[in-house]
Amino acid sequence: MNLAVKAFQYLKKNGVRDTGRKVKNWYQVHFTAENDYKAFRRRNTPGTQELRRQRAYRFTHPVKFSIVVPLYRTPETFLRALIDSVEKQTYSDWELCLADGSLQKGEKQKDSPLYTILTAYMQKDSRIRVSFLEENKGISGNTNEALSMAAGDFIVLCDHDDVLAPDALFECMAALEKNPDIEILYSDEDKISYKGDRYFEPNFKPDFNPDLLCSTNYICHLFVFRRQFFENYGGFRSAYDGAQDQDLILRYTEQAEHICHIPKVLYHWRKSPASTASDPEHKRYAFENGARAVTAHYQRIGVPAEAVIGEVLGVYQTVYHWKEQPLVSIIVPNRDHPEDLKRCIRSVEEQSRYRNFEWIIVENNSQGKEIFDLYEVLKHRPNVQVITWKGAFNYSAINNYGARYAHGEYLWLLNNDTEMIGTDSMKDMLDICMRSDVGIVGARLYYPDDTIQHAGVIIGAGGIAGHMFIGLGRGLAGYGLRAICVQDLNAVTAACMMVKRKVFEQAGGLDEDFKVAFNDIDFCLRVRKLGYLVVYDANAEFYHFESKSRGSDNTEEKRARFQSEINRFADRWKDILVKGDPCYNPNLSIRQADFRLRVGEEKWELPVLDHPHQDG
Repeated sequence: MNLAVKAFQYLKKNGVRDTGRKVKNWYQVHFTAENDYKAFRRRNTPGTQELRRQRAYRFTHPVKFSIVVPLYRTPETFLRALIDSVEKQTYSDWELCLADGSLQKGEKQKDSPLYTILTAYMQKDSRIRVSFLEENKGISGNTNEALSMAAGDFIVLCDHDDVLAPDALFECMAALEKNPDIEILYSDEDKISYKGDRYFEPNFKPDFNPDLLCSTNYICHLFVFRRQFFENYGGFRSAYDGAQDQDLILRYTEQAEHICHIPKVLYHWRKSPASTASDPEHKRYAFENGARAVTAHYQRIGVPAEAVIGEVLGVYQTVYHWKEQPLVSIIVPNRDHPEDLKRCIRSVEEQSRYRNFEWIIVENNSQGKEIFDLYEVLKHRPNVQVITWKGAFNYSAINNYGARYAHGEYLWLLNNDTEMIGTDSMKDMLDICMRSDVGIVGARLYYPDDTIQHAGVIIGAGGIAGHMFIGLGRGLAGYGLRAICVQDLNAVTAACMMVKRKVFEQAGGLDEDFKVAFNDIDFCLRVRKLGYLVVYDANAEFYHFESKSRGSDNTEEKRARFQSEINRFADRWKDILVKGDPCYNPNLSIRQADFRLRVGEEKWELPVLDHPHQDG
C-alpha cells in the first residue's frame, strides 16, 4: 500500500487534526531526525585511529565469541557485506558459524547458490565455518544448526542480511572485562538501507526493562549470551517463527541475573522491502507468534495473564486474569473547584467496569459555598468519605493524611482535575499493581487538546525530572513505540498513581519536606530502592486539566520554597542525576525527555531559579 493511500485512509478514520499531527510526526522522524542522526554518526562513529587502538588492545581475560547466522538463498551482496563486517571486527577472537538452508531435499552441497562464495571465505579464513544443511529447516531450525556448531564462550546472534559495526565485539569484550559476571549483553541498533548507503532510525534503548520487553521486542539486536544458556534452556522454537527471537530473549532473561546494555549502535539492521522492519503487515503472523511468546512467558513465571496485539503491530497488551477483586481507595485532595471534582468522580463512577473502590476526598481550605454543598451530597454515598485537612497546603501531608482513612489494599492518588477515559483504566492499573514485583503504577495523561501531558518521567530531564512525550498527539506511538508501551520507569506522576498500601507504608508515605514539588518523584525512587517496580501503564488513559488547586510559583517566597525542594531532591538523588536515568539512554538529550539526540557534551547541573522579576 503506497503512502498516499495510507494517508487518505488515516484521514477518513481520524480526521484532519490527528492526520496533521501524524504527518508532522512522520516528517520529523523521516527527515529532521535522519539528518540529526547523520551528524550524530559523524561525531560518534569510531575513526581509523580509534579502530587501530582497539585492534592493538589486549584484554586480561579474553573470551571467544561465536557469531551464528542462518542462511537461506542470501543475496550475494548482503552475504558478503555481513561476512566482511565480521572480518573487520577489531576484536579478533571470534568464529563465524553459518548454517546454509538453501538446499532443496535431495540436492547436494554444490547445488547451493551460496556454495562458491562460502567455500572461498572458508579457505581464506579458518574462523569461518559452514554447515550445508540437507534441507531448509526454517528460521528457528537453521539457527539451531548454527548454534550447535558454536564453540565460543558467548553466542552472538545475527541475521543473514545485516551488518555488525566494526567495534561490536570489542565493546562486548570491554563490558565483560569490567564485569565478568555478565550473562547477557545487548546493544543499541539502527537500520541500514536496502542498498547499504544510508543509516537511519537509531533505536537508543533503556537498560533492561522487563515490562517493556513484554510490550515490544525492544532488545532485538545486538543480542549476546553465554553458550550455557543454549545448552541449559534450549534454542529457538519453530512454533514461534517470526517472533522466535523474542521467545528466546524472554526465556533467557528469565534465567539471567546479570544483563548488560551497551548504549552504542553496534548493529545495523537492513530494512528490505520484505522485512518486518519495513512493512509490519507483510508478516502479521510474526506478531501473532510474538503475543503467544509473551503469554508463554507469563505462564512460566506464574502470572495469570495473556498477551494480545495492542494499538499497533509490534506492541502487545497484557490482559490479566486475577481472581481477587481488592478494594481500591481513591484519595483526592481538593480545594474549591466543585466542577472539577464532580467531573473526576463522575468519570470513574459512570465508566469504570471495576467496582470495588471507595473515595477519600481530602478537603483543603476551600472557601466557596458550592464545594461544601457538593461535600454534603457526596457524604450520603456509602463509598465516600470527606475528611478535612486544616493545615497549609502540603501535597505530601494531605495524601498521607488521606491514606490514614483508607480501607483498601491499594491506594490510588488522583488529582481532582483528572477525568478517566474508557472503562478499563482503573482495572488496568490495578491488574499491574497486583503483581508481587510491582509497587507503583502510573497512567497516560492528556491535555484537553488530546496531546500527551504525561507518559512517565525521566529523572534528570530538564534539570530534576521531566515528563516523556509532552505534546505528542494522542494515538502516536512515539520514539521506539514507548508512548504506547507499558514499561518500567524510575518515576511516574502522582496526579494519577496507584500504589500497594503495604508498599506505601513500607516507604513511609510521601516525604512531607517536599510540600509541593518532587514528592512523587522522590517517593517513586524510594519505592524502587526497596526493590519494587514502578510501571507506566500506557493503556490507562486520563485527561489532566493541570494543577488548578494552587497558584503559580511567581513570588519570592514560592521561588525560595521551590529552590529548596530542588536542592533537597538533588542532594538525596545526586547519583542518578549525575549518571543518568537507566530507563532513558545516554545518547539522548536530557534537556527534555523528548528522545532527541544528544548534541555534544551534556552534563547534569543543579537548576538554579531566577528571581521573579527577571522572568516576569
